[in-house]
Amino acid sequence: MGSNSPILTEVVGGLGVITLNRPKALNALTLEMVRELTTVLRGWAQDPDVLVVLLKGATRPATEGKPAATHFCAGGDIRFMHDAALAGNAALEDFFTEEYALDHLLHVFPKPTVAWMDGITMGGGMGLAQACDLRVATASLRMAMPETRIGLFPDVGGGHFLSRLTGHVGEYLGVVGPHLHVTDALTLGLADVHADSACLPSLLAALREQADVRSGAELMDRLRAHADLHPLTHLPEATVTARLDDIERHFEGRTLQDIVASLEAARDAGDDWAAETLKHMAGHSPLMMGVTLEQIRRARSMPLAEVFRMERTMVRHCFQIRTGAASETVEGVRALVVDKDHAPRWNPPSVAEVAPTMVEAFFEAVWPAYAHPLRDLHDPISE
Repeated sequence: MGSNSPILTEVVGGLGVITLNRPKALNALTLEMVRELTTVLRGWAQDPDVLVVLLKGATRPATEGKPAATHFCAGGDIRFMHDAALAGNAALEDFFTEEYALDHLLHVFPKPTVAWMDGITMGGGMGLAQACDLRVATASLRMAMPETRIGLFPDVGGGHFLSRLTGHVGEYLGVVGPHLHVTDALTLGLADVHADSACLPSLLAALREQADVRSGAELMDRLRAHADLHPLTHLPEATVTARLDDIERHFEGRTLQDIVASLEAARDAGDDWAAETLKHMAGHSPLMMGVTLEQIRRARSMPLAEVFRMERTMVRHCFQIRTGAASETVEGVRALVVDKDHAPRWNPPSVAEVAPTMVEAFFEAVWPAYAHPLRDLHDPISE
């Protein structure tokens, strides 16, 4: 693949390195990228020269007024989603089917996988990273599942990895979508180790010079040891995880309305954290916050493949319950990245008006089981 390809690949001493290569777009995923990633991974699954797979993001070169920056992946190409939905472009359906299948492939990949999480790691980037066996966090990490702000829900397997966090943190992260830094990610188990971002080139150089690794396990040990030798010298104070008791108290509420009422009572009693949380939620789609709450609670008792099938049904409804410009997702993207007026016209406009029937509609079957686009996904027996 040429240097202009959206996916770059290299095999170094048994390590298959995949670089997401749209740095000017924060390495956001396109359908072309999803397809190339799938092709590469399927090939490497059978390649005896590849023992471990590592995913990373390309670096945006420094420009006048802007320093160089590396981001893992900002998510899916939401501008494409907006335009495709308005045009009735069937590629939108293909994107979600193939992206979710790619994420599932990483979850069940037969060889060890590593995500090198620099900078922005959100949405579709989280779908890739959380499917990996070793998730390395660097100092610049900015992690989130902020989909409710654009009228979507935390998809790409978000129901799986959010619902399995401690207590009701998953509900909080999915509904509110706060940013996590390296300390919070490590504390919550959304990252495994931390390392200085600059140590990755030296790792690759060492593998080029001494490529005598005989197994994936041995190579993974070497990767972990390298990270341990180049740790971050300073970890920031916890932010989100400093408020776990508050999160648990408020987000165990049975309904979205219960959660908001609990936060409002705390705010009115002088709780600044509750006030900030409500302020943050005020910009999100009330409907999709309700849908997200239900998604995470359903997913908690579902196997991985079923979560992906559920989310594929849900995302179909995001564009079909109300089509075109009336779609909550299309409106959210319009307000954030198209018109940039940051004034979405949510329907309904308030949490109080979100009825259970509105939420339930997103979980109604679209396809019979034998015709579901992700019917062929299968989890390991131990899942």
